[in-house]
Amino acid sequence: MLNTAALVITALAAVLFVARMLRGPALADRVISVDGFVSTVVVGVTIASARPGAGIVESTVLIVALGGFVGTAILARFIERRGS
Repeated sequence: MLNTAALVITALAAVLFVARMLRGPALADRVISVDGFVSTVVVGVTIASARPGAGIVESTVLIVALGGFVGTAILARFIERRGS
């Protein structure tokens, strides 16, 4: 029951991040919302892997988190150079 509630709350957060991604007035807002979305995906996969017999390996979570971090760092560097 708690697992399902946590997944619903995480899904709501992901929907709000996508809405911000589509609406965001600036590129920086969109980058931050993508980072938040990736974080919610990582949390959702972690919650789903806590279920008995889920079969989700924790290395999947690490790969998604690393990809999100690297992607955000690259986009932040792009925004920084574009501003100068």
